[in-house]
Amino acid sequence: MPFQLLARLRPAREADNTGTRGRNRLSAPRSRDEAMAVYTEVSVEDLGAFLKPYDVGGLVSFRGIAEGVENSNYVLEAEKGRFILTLYEKRVKVEDLPFFLGLMEHLQKKGINCPLPVRARDGQMLHQLAGRPAALITFLNGVSYRRPTPQHCAELGRTLAQLHNAAGGFALTRPNALGVDGWRPLYMMARDGADSVQPGLQALIDGELGHLEQVWPRALPDGVIHADLFPNNVLFLGDALTGVIDFYFACNDAFAYDLAICLNAWCFESDFSFNLTKGRAMIAAYEAVRPLSAEEKASMPLLCRGSALRFLLTRLYDYLNVPPGALVKPHDPREYAKKLRFHQGVGSIADYGFGL
Repeated sequence: MPFQLLARLRPAREADNTGTRGRNRLSAPRSRDEAMAVYTEVSVEDLGAFLKPYDVGGLVSFRGIAEGVENSNYVLEAEKGRFILTLYEKRVKVEDLPFFLGLMEHLQKKGINCPLPVRARDGQMLHQLAGRPAALITFLNGVSYRRPTPQHCAELGRTLAQLHNAAGGFALTRPNALGVDGWRPLYMMARDGADSVQPGLQALIDGELGHLEQVWPRALPDGVIHADLFPNNVLFLGDALTGVIDFYFACNDAFAYDLAICLNAWCFESDFSFNLTKGRAMIAAYEAVRPLSAEEKASMPLLCRGSALRFLLTRLYDYLNVPPGALVKPHDPREYAKKLRFHQGVGSIADYGFGL
């Protein structure tokens, strides 16, 4: 049964305030998140002390929220508003946090509706809580849709292009650790178990990885990308996009690769057919803000194959390395194997709806 934990200023020994994975949204947990992973527990006393350097008033309540992959997240009610409290777990490199938090601050100042890290009175965005680096971030209202419409896809395409433009001038950089040069080392940690997930999967990945390493486009227009803009990282009120969240895979890479990630994440139906109407809406809305170059258009089938392989590999690794006692079921890598096979048959960007 889905559940959320609420602590209302009770003694630490009584408060049921377990840390959970989550996002800043107001939608009910989905079936894949019905069990909540426990990362870092926070007591009421420690949280109250953590908030003192911030100009947010006293603690009213807090609750762990489901979903997420990397961190412990809470919705926190303070006297001066609602916030997201994020504790960064061991998989997140501390040295990357200034990039992630600084990027959100930069984008928000440029008009992108994304969470804003709250600076404490000392001017810092990061402090320690329960032995973890932690940040307080503004709360965004909205819901995410598992089955986005073409209108939602258009809103996403437009916002993605605006994000790419707005990130120009951001001073920090972060290489894409999950780019093409990182795929083979990741795969070698999961290769021997690939056929236990699906017969023939090892051969599929072997062939695709070798091909992409040879032909991957490395000179496309680039800059800061989100790199994980799945539907559960985008908030809507009705058809209006109200926020983009979860920047913890953001990095520097090709802009068109970010669009390819979104085509994979937003435009396939439950039977793994590609919805041309959604693809057309997303690409057209993106191009209305940031036109694609001829090289980007020509590279789109390869970029879609690469983004499908990237998520196939990370899902395969996670699927084969579930920690003992874990409560959250890993994503099924076979979903992205099916998407990859589709892209292998694509001839041009027109097969994604462009120009229709």
